[in-house]
Amino acid sequence: MIRFLFRRILAVLPVLLVVSVIVFLILRLTPGDPAAVIAGDSATATDIANIRLALGLDKSLMIQYFIWLGHLLQGDLGFSYFHNKPVWTLITQRLQPTFSLTLGTMLLSVMIAIPLGTIAAWRLGGWVDRLVSVFSVAGFSVPVFVIAYGLIYVFSIYLKWLPVQGYQPLTINGQSNILKWASHLILPWITLALIYIALLARITRASVSEALTEDYIRTARAKGLEEWKVLLRHALANASVPIVTVVGIGVALLIGGVVVTETVYAIPGIGSLTVDAVLTRDFPVIQGVVLFFSVAYVVVNLLVDLSYLIFDPRIRY
Repeated sequence: MIRFLFRRILAVLPVLLVVSVIVFLILRLTPGDPAAVIAGDSATATDIANIRLALGLDKSLMIQYFIWLGHLLQGDLGFSYFHNKPVWTLITQRLQPTFSLTLGTMLLSVMIAIPLGTIAAWRLGGWVDRLVSVFSVAGFSVPVFVIAYGLIYVFSIYLKWLPVQGYQPLTINGQSNILKWASHLILPWITLALIYIALLARITRASVSEALTEDYIRTARAKGLEEWKVLLRHALANASVPIVTVVGIGVALLIGGVVVTETVYAIPGIGSLTVDAVLTRDFPVIQGVVLFFSVAYVVVNLLVDLSYLIFDPRIRY
């Protein structure tokens, strides 16, 4: 197990290095100068040149990269051009809203998609199966922002049940604020979960339906086991590995969806921080956020690999 973890960590380091190079070059080679944005419309060429000198943007790309990489190896993600704060501080300040949105979406999706997909596989061709098929196609066809604005119109503007936008912390001055916290996140959770449920329910249906054709299922039924035990203990348990794999892959979908969802619902998370950084050409923040998401995705996939040991004892590393 330790050797496996060590090998995975060593394999991740080159990937993160390549990601850092790609992101660094893309940001520098796209049109736009952060010094000009900071200086404003009335700035002179001398003002812009002074700002570029102060930010180190006058150096060659290679020198800029190695300076940034040297700070990164020391645990320093850099300093924001516009917020005048360390990038890591900005990320940690925005972490709670993004973590609340992501974790809530995953829990909601798993609680709905896996039972739905299992029932669809159990009753192939039935109305639940057809519903899952239609829902899967619709979930991937409709953009996130369309779903978000539709939910806002129905539940916030028309019915006035939920807030339109904003975010409330989980605690305020040490006091629990869970009701307001949840009320501001219900619509964002549903927005992201609709897409995630579509993917997870489809994969669950396919995996469980395949497991139900195996010989051990017929043996279990022949022994007189109740149908729910056959579904849960035998079919779903043996189909868990591909389902867990898709749960990990779905994190990539959530990362992309979080950026759009936080922008629509005005949630002050890492996604909205990314959008602001792109608009202002804040290179250090964009690089730091991309690396943060990359590391998070790698960690999630590592946890998924380790979970195989629990769901399938035959797997050994």
